[in-house]
Amino acid sequence: MTTSIHPVVLCGGNGTRLWPLSRKALPKQFTPLIDGKSLLQMTLERLRSLNDVITCMASEDHRFLVQEAIDAAKVSGKQILEPVGRNTAAAMAAAALLADSDDLLLFAPADHHIPDAERFAETVRAGAAAALAGHIVTFGIVPTFPSTAYGYIETGAALTGAADAEAPAGNAVVRFVEKPTEDVAQSMLLKGGFLWNAGIFLVRAGTLIEALRQQAPDILAACQQATAGAATDGTFVRLNREPFAACRSESIDYAVLEKHKDIAVLRFDGAWSDVGSWNAVANLYPADDAGNRLNGMASALNARNTFVHAPIRPVVALGTEDLIIVDTQDAVLVANVKYAEQVKDVVSMLNREGRLEAVEHRRVARPWGAYDGVDSGERFQVKRLTVKPGAKLSLQMHHHRAEHWVVVKGTAKVTRDEETILVRENESVYIPLGTVHRLENPGKLMLEVIEVQSGGYLGEDDIVRFDDTYGRVTPLNARAK
Repeated sequence: MTTSIHPVVLCGGNGTRLWPLSRKALPKQFTPLIDGKSLLQMTLERLRSLNDVITCMASEDHRFLVQEAIDAAKVSGKQILEPVGRNTAAAMAAAALLADSDDLLLFAPADHHIPDAERFAETVRAGAAAALAGHIVTFGIVPTFPSTAYGYIETGAALTGAADAEAPAGNAVVRFVEKPTEDVAQSMLLKGGFLWNAGIFLVRAGTLIEALRQQAPDILAACQQATAGAATDGTFVRLNREPFAACRSESIDYAVLEKHKDIAVLRFDGAWSDVGSWNAVANLYPADDAGNRLNGMASALNARNTFVHAPIRPVVALGTEDLIIVDTQDAVLVANVKYAEQVKDVVSMLNREGRLEAVEHRRVARPWGAYDGVDSGERFQVKRLTVKPGAKLSLQMHHHRAEHWVVVKGTAKVTRDEETILVRENESVYIPLGTVHRLENPGKLMLEVIEVQSGGYLGEDDIVRFDDTYGRVTPLNARAK
C-alpha cells in the first residue's frame, strides 16, 4: 500500500537578499523569477506528484498571493494563516497540531528551486519508512562547492530496522553545523560525509509534536492555544493571534533538531538551490562564452561574468566585469558579485532612510488584481488598476480625495452612491470626494483602468469600507483598496 504524504509549504520569509525584486510586501517566493513562474508556484507543481492537496503556512498579508499560486499550480488545500511571523518551529508545530497525529507531513520551503521533480519525489518517498518508524527525516543536498551560505549535516551510520524488517533508507545524523567559514567548509568536504541542510523535513505529525514536547514545550504550548482558538473561513484557517504572537521565534533546527535523537537524513543528489542570493539566481541561467548570464531584455557587450536581470526594458552591460545588475520599475541594484550576500544590508539602509522602495514595489498586488503607481505630485496621483474577471473592489468612500476613472480595456461596472453604470473602453467616470463607490469587472477579460486621484491627502489609509468580498471591512484598516 502506498503511504500518503501530506505536503506543507512554508511560505514565510521577507527575501531581503533578492532586493529590489523581492521586498517585504512581495517576497521572492511570490515574484515571477523563472519562465514567468514564481518559486511558490513551481514548488506547488513539484509537490503535486506526491499529493495534489497541499497545506500552505502563510502570512495573513500574503494570503491572496498564495491563493493565486495555488490556482496557477492547479492544486487545492487550506492556508493556515500566521498573524505574525514566528519562524519554522512555530509554523511546523501549528501545522502538526491541525493534522491527524498519524499524518505523514512533508515540510518544504516555498522558495527552493529543484528542477528534477521526479527525482525529488522518489527521494521523499524513500524517506517514508524512516518517518513512519519514528524518525524526523531531513534531506541533505550533495555539496558541489564549499559554501559558506548553507548549514551542513554530518551523516552517521545507515539506519537499521527491526529484526524481521528491512532497514529503512537513510542515515543517522551525527550533528548539524551552522554556516561555516570557507576553511571549515573546505575541510568538511575533504573529510566527506557532510551534506548541505536543505530545511526539508518528513515526519509524522505525532512524532513532531512529541519532539516539541521534549525539546521546546513553550513553543508547543503557545501553538496549542493558537490552534485551539483558530477560526476557519473557507480555505483559510486563522490562528489565535495573542498566543501565537507570544510564542518564541525560533527555527526548528535550533528548537528541536540539534538536541533531539531519532533524526535521520536522506541524500538528494539532484540539482537544488535555495535561491538565497543574486549569485544563486544568476546560476539558474545559462552563461555565454564570457560568463555573462542575461535575463529578459538584457544585453552585454565586451562584458565578463556579469548577470543582468532586465524584465521591463532594455539594459545593456558595456565593458563590465563581475557585476550583478537588477532592474525594476522603481529601483536598480548594481553590485559586485563578491557582495551578493550583503544585499540585505542595503535593505536595512533604505529602511533607516524611510524609503518606501525598501518594502514595496510600484506595482502592488491586491486580491482583486493590482495597481501600479504611474505618477504622483502635489495634490495628484495616477494609478493603473487591473481588475480580474468577476472581481470587485470594496464598497468604499474617501474623505480627502476625488477620483477620475478612464477605462482603457474591458467594461467596468461602477457604483456611485445610489446609481450603477457601465463604463466601456475610452469612457470615463468621476467619483466626487465623499461619494460611496465601487469598481467591478463583470466581464471575462482583465479590466484596465487609469485612475487619477486629486485632493489634499492621497494616502491609502484615507478609506472607509462598507462592504468587501475579501473580509476587509473596517474603517481603520487601510493600506489598500
